[in-house]
Amino acid sequence: MKVFYLLKPCLLLFIVLATLTAQAQTSSLTGTVLDETGLPLPGASIQIKSINKSTTTDASGKYRLSGLSNGATTVIASYIGYTSSSQAVTISGNTVLNLSLKPDAQSLNEVVVIGYGTQQKKDLTGSIATVSAKDFQKGAITSPDQLIQGKVAGVNVISNGGQPGGGSTIRIRGGASLNASNDPLIVIDGVPFSGNTVNNAPSPLSLINPNDIETFTILKDANATAIYGSRASNGVVLITTKKGSSVEPVINFNTNNSYETVAKTVDVLSADQIRAYVNQYGNKSYDDNPAHTYVALLGNANTDWQKEIYKNAFSTDNALSIGGIFKNVPYRVSAGYLDKQGLLITDKFERATGTFNLSPRLFKDHLKIDLHLNGSLSEARFGNEAARAAAIQFDQTQPVNADNQFGNYFEWVKGAVPNPNAPRNPVALARLRNNTGKTERSFGNVRLDYSFHFLPELHANLNLGYDISKGYGRIYVPAYAAQNAATEGFQTRSLDEQNNKVSEFYLNYAKDIASLKSRIDVTAGYGYYDNSSTSYGFSNYKADGVSETSKPTNLSNVEREKLESFYGRLIYTYADNYILSATMRSDGSSRFDQDYRWGYFPSVGFTWRAIGEDFMKDSKVFSDLKLRLSYGQTGNKDGIGNYNYMAKYYRNSNQGQYQIGDTFYDYYTPSAYERVLKWETTATYNVGMDYGLFKGRVYGSVDVYYKKTKDLLSTVDISSGTNYSNRLLTNVGNMDVRGLEASINVALIKSDNTNWDIGVNMAYNNRKVTNLTFDSDPNFKIDAGGITGGTGNNIKYNAIGQTPQSFYVKKQIYDGNGMPLQGVYADLNGNGVSNTDDMYFYHSPDPKFTFGFNSAFSYKKWTVSTVMRANIGNYIYDNVSSNFGVRSNILSPSGLINNANVDVYNTNFTNNEYLSDYYVKNASFLKMDNAGLAFNAGKISRTGNTTLRVSANVQNVFVWTKYKGLDPESTTGIDYNLYPRPRTYTLGLNVGF
Repeated sequence: MKVFYLLKPCLLLFIVLATLTAQAQTSSLTGTVLDETGLPLPGASIQIKSINKSTTTDASGKYRLSGLSNGATTVIASYIGYTSSSQAVTISGNTVLNLSLKPDAQSLNEVVVIGYGTQQKKDLTGSIATVSAKDFQKGAITSPDQLIQGKVAGVNVISNGGQPGGGSTIRIRGGASLNASNDPLIVIDGVPFSGNTVNNAPSPLSLINPNDIETFTILKDANATAIYGSRASNGVVLITTKKGSSVEPVINFNTNNSYETVAKTVDVLSADQIRAYVNQYGNKSYDDNPAHTYVALLGNANTDWQKEIYKNAFSTDNALSIGGIFKNVPYRVSAGYLDKQGLLITDKFERATGTFNLSPRLFKDHLKIDLHLNGSLSEARFGNEAARAAAIQFDQTQPVNADNQFGNYFEWVKGAVPNPNAPRNPVALARLRNNTGKTERSFGNVRLDYSFHFLPELHANLNLGYDISKGYGRIYVPAYAAQNAATEGFQTRSLDEQNNKVSEFYLNYAKDIASLKSRIDVTAGYGYYDNSSTSYGFSNYKADGVSETSKPTNLSNVEREKLESFYGRLIYTYADNYILSATMRSDGSSRFDQDYRWGYFPSVGFTWRAIGEDFMKDSKVFSDLKLRLSYGQTGNKDGIGNYNYMAKYYRNSNQGQYQIGDTFYDYYTPSAYERVLKWETTATYNVGMDYGLFKGRVYGSVDVYYKKTKDLLSTVDISSGTNYSNRLLTNVGNMDVRGLEASINVALIKSDNTNWDIGVNMAYNNRKVTNLTFDSDPNFKIDAGGITGGTGNNIKYNAIGQTPQSFYVKKQIYDGNGMPLQGVYADLNGNGVSNTDDMYFYHSPDPKFTFGFNSAFSYKKWTVSTVMRANIGNYIYDNVSSNFGVRSNILSPSGLINNANVDVYNTNFTNNEYLSDYYVKNASFLKMDNAGLAFNAGKISRTGNTTLRVSANVQNVFVWTKYKGLDPESTTGIDYNLYPRPRTYTLGLNVGF
């Protein structure tokens, strides 16, 4: 598992070998490849077709081809997104040839990664978007998903908060499930990446170094995703990592050093405001003793608790890589180290990563081997989340420290023990809870592609991969901490392992049939996937490490799933203008009963390249025009646990036992089960258009789609005695999704010294539940999310005709001054009584429209760039205000003073009104995610190839919104205890050798 350490000697070995392979040749060809602005193009391909010899440019755009014969030849230079250039040259001795490439905004011949193969962009029948390294978000990027934030229409990447390595939630076209996962399938270099949370690590993707990523390819519609069958209802993200390509070793060092600040905190009452409020309303007793008034409880301090638990944080992210070709074998080795401090005191995340890629070609290039190994080690200390809520609620008039037995932290007490109804000291919560985790993860694969000698159009491809991880955790709270005084502190440990294996084999036959103006591309394959996870149980102890407080229910819990698949695809092209594709995948999963184990997921797509027709060839407006139609079905199985189709027995706690003689025995209770569990299935219709205007200066796409998901998992009421419970999770729900996506990219300025490119994307998405029960009860609803405060208060529900997770609330009545009247709600059913029967559905967290905007303006060696995003029509429930912003919270009946956010002035509520629609707020926003300035110095040494690029970035620049809470963007639609997203200032340095 210590993959990172195993890769370190490999790095040294390849540095030595690559250096020793610089060979002197009698004739060579050298030069530099430049873009339209005169800047070098690293990674451009240089090829001499007549002798099948090629290389790529290094970080400074330079290339070298050695061992050439003298004479005339033709050199071809190419680069993704640029028009290829060919030039004749006569080689004699050491010949120098400099080349310049012009951008091809359409990139029609760009090769795009698709499921189990590649395809030219102009021939795609599905809705597919690609984001390459040059277009990634810049700055302090901890997790790879942040690289594409705001870049693709219909793809929302929402940060889970400011926790170091906390990752993001990815939603493609809004998701297609109610109770199962809405996360897309992520495939890295052909290995399905486990999205399961690795315990004791912030997020799964945070264990991957973003510096190693080359491209993201987003598969959105069913024609593109159906080849992945039962795992593809929420879209597919294909990630390709960087590989070696240059003849000579290319060494690259990249460092980003960041300073993070708290962009915003919750607006709460200051110490003086608390004093004024208590003097106005609190000159009374909180118990039967007249001397015990709230005013007497006021302290003399002026403590800003949010400032006490948050700090400015420094982070550094460093990556070193070396790549090249050794004995005609491309290789790349990289190592990275991240040290990221959190805004919350004691919060931090460290990560060390290593990668090794090797791509030999054997038997005259008939056998291609790609070996990818990735490893990471991480250590984290997780700041106590409870401290964030406590910092909002704790009395600002009290000091941080006091002379007492609770570690000298001030606490509200009741007698000699902490008041059980009081919040704990926020600083004590953060500093006296030591929650640490260590994680080891390794994933990789070897792919062999063999082109048969007797039939070179036929390829056999074998892919063997793995994804394994292990997470260790420990939590320690000292006995004197008030947060655990009743249990005298505690110690606990955890250990979790995941082991996923993938085996895939497919045959591909691609052939041009010139006599029929046709091309066929056929793929047929088989896949076997074995995924297992093990959670080990440990006893919990008091802080002394000796006294057990609880024993594990199970010493170890093993979950295992096997998936077997057969898949095929046919792509037929006629006259280069008409493309028809069809796919079929059949998946069998151990999660289902054998009679319902197999699912079938077909798709078909058609593309008409209108630009290739005779009537379009002389167009002076259109440079590309392509129309796409597709239909397909995909599945989702993630909401179904292993063996849910049979009764599972659970051991009860020690409170319920049988006594036989002097011995007590635990007893087991069966769970409800549904034998006829099936896949959630989504059928998608997609109509799309790709266009290019004015010789590619303007290009983009438009897609309209309709998705219908059936057999959604839903918990329904069942008759007593028919199962082991009166509620059952089964396939019964349906949901419709309608949407529109559009993108436009414009090269506003293209000249020798000045360039300005902008891109805008937008998406409209509307989800509606159409069924939830067997009998189509229009009034049935099921809770989809509770809130903090009170008991059993649910605020989000799924119901027929509503957007999933819509807010279900009471309609607030206001006075003449616009102030909400406590306990006064509209009688919506007109029966003369206002009660829970008058509750109604009022908005949802889903945005109706999402927008992305990016701009890059360059002048000579300087570049200014920005990325912005906007959501329109999304709402959020302000649980901070509903829970804290009332008088009974400030003047607690438990004999203490709390704080509140300033919304208490807007309502003047005495008690909590959790179900009022007053707390459902419009959370539409415009965010500037990134603003950057970069200087590309190019070559900085006279004799060597050293290059330099310096950059400065600001992330989370501003947020424009009507919402007054901490942040309008939420993954749940409920604002409570969010880790503040930082404003980050980053200085970056990239050096190439």
